[in-house]
Amino acid sequence: MFSSDSEGSISSGTNLIEMNTIAKPIRQNSKHPSNKLSWSRHHVAVFCVTFWSYASFHATRKCFSNVKDDVSDAWIPSISNDSIKFHVVWPNDTWYGEDFYPDKDSTKTFLGTLDAVFMFSYAFGLFISGSISDRVNKRYILCGGMWLSSILILVFGSVTQWTHYYSRVLYVGLWAVNGLVQSVGWPTVVAIMGNWFGEGSRGFILGLWSSCASVGNIIGAVIVAAVLDYGYEFGFLVTSTMMFCSGIVVWFALVVSPTDVGLPMPFDEDEHDSRTRESSSSDYRHIQRDDEDGLIASDSLLLPDPLPHHTTTHPKDNLKAISFYRAVLLPGVIPYSLAYACLKLVNYAFFFWLPFYLSNALNWDDSVADEISTFYDVGGILAGILGGLISDRLNRRRGIVVTPMLIVGFGSLYLYTNSPRNKLINSVLLGVAGFFIGGPANLISAAISADLGQNPTIRGSHRALATVTGIVDGTGSVGAAFGQYLVPLIQLRFDWHWVFYFFMLMLFLTVVCILPVVYNEAIRSKNTMDASPSREIRRPINPLESDSDTDNPQT
Repeated sequence: MFSSDSEGSISSGTNLIEMNTIAKPIRQNSKHPSNKLSWSRHHVAVFCVTFWSYASFHATRKCFSNVKDDVSDAWIPSISNDSIKFHVVWPNDTWYGEDFYPDKDSTKTFLGTLDAVFMFSYAFGLFISGSISDRVNKRYILCGGMWLSSILILVFGSVTQWTHYYSRVLYVGLWAVNGLVQSVGWPTVVAIMGNWFGEGSRGFILGLWSSCASVGNIIGAVIVAAVLDYGYEFGFLVTSTMMFCSGIVVWFALVVSPTDVGLPMPFDEDEHDSRTRESSSSDYRHIQRDDEDGLIASDSLLLPDPLPHHTTTHPKDNLKAISFYRAVLLPGVIPYSLAYACLKLVNYAFFFWLPFYLSNALNWDDSVADEISTFYDVGGILAGILGGLISDRLNRRRGIVVTPMLIVGFGSLYLYTNSPRNKLINSVLLGVAGFFIGGPANLISAAISADLGQNPTIRGSHRALATVTGIVDGTGSVGAAFGQYLVPLIQLRFDWHWVFYFFMLMLFLTVVCILPVVYNEAIRSKNTMDASPSREIRRPINPLESDSDTDNPQT
């Protein structure tokens, strides 16, 4: 700021202009860009690779969801299969037809049991895999999970059908192991994204990125619709092959941490920005005070010591992964975990049972049901992006954004429950339900989990991200597991309307669980607004400065 000629005391007259220019709030040096502007090609690559890797996980899950009707047809005797009542049934089909289950209602219960088994093992695995991922190279964990899961899915859906070997024990065993293996995916990719993207834009970035699950659902539904005429086993074949190949791409293309390529961690940049702002404000107040007393300003007073920007090391304690118990007790983890248990039950019930509902309750073809079910995911994608962007503008008070969406979700569920048998109206109402239910689910599982995993009390310990994400998603999966078992029971005992009333109850409990967090966010917001006028730093008015200079200050 000062040239060599201006060192020393600042006199009156023309030097007053220089004094007022220096007294402006010190702006961030261009050499130290904020986290929001310092993205590199590595950030883009990590975003795309992790996005596609988890989308492939969900494509395989959506495949099983969308072929349930065809699987149940294959598991019952041909003579009692309503789907072929207009076809010729040869004696061979009667005598040698598969009698895995006597009727479709029985298969419905077993399919619900398989969903519950998957979700319980998936939930159990999340509590473990999150901690493991914080301690082992995340690329090894992610690739190993993708490859092993693709093999299990191929055996479960394709090999058993090609060999006509149907066994309850085999199906339950394969699907339970698959749930354990797939549990490594979400905590690992969220932790990697948390390593690369800081808090300043996390809501928008992770809101956009968390649509990977919905995109995977859409891809799986499109693949199933394309190959279903050839047999449901080909849906499992294509999606499992896609995930195996995606694992190869991840192995060669994924960079787990910015420090691996010589870049700073995002929270280092956030801390640098915060410390710079605090130091600038303190120095300015010091200058203003001294100026009022008629004291002299100098370079050492005006400019803080430079802060190192490319910080790639942390204290030894911060490099240690935190314990599971400490992660559970982090602020906000328990309320959001319980809320997500209720919300994920609803979200995954739509995920697992929506095509089956459209096929059986509304009597639409399986391919049509698969296409309409994608509108729920489209709504969730849009809500995740918009909700993340708004929560960033509200200084990461995401509970204030999520709660109103869930309250409106009550009405969207009621409208969808009473939707007429019209494809256009059903698609629109389904998209609205996805917006107000799937959107909050995406925010809690990604952006909010990452925020919780980088709590200020563990600032700099990026090895807490996967553990916290595993806790939140694992608790949510426990709720989802109970839901998959309860949905067919409620439907068989009552009807589909009662299933949707059950979903409304779960949304209500979700709101109840996060109300304490929302209340605290509202109090902090009010305190911030009350304190902001008194803390605002105003630039002193220089009577010798022209209007044009005032409007366009020099930096």
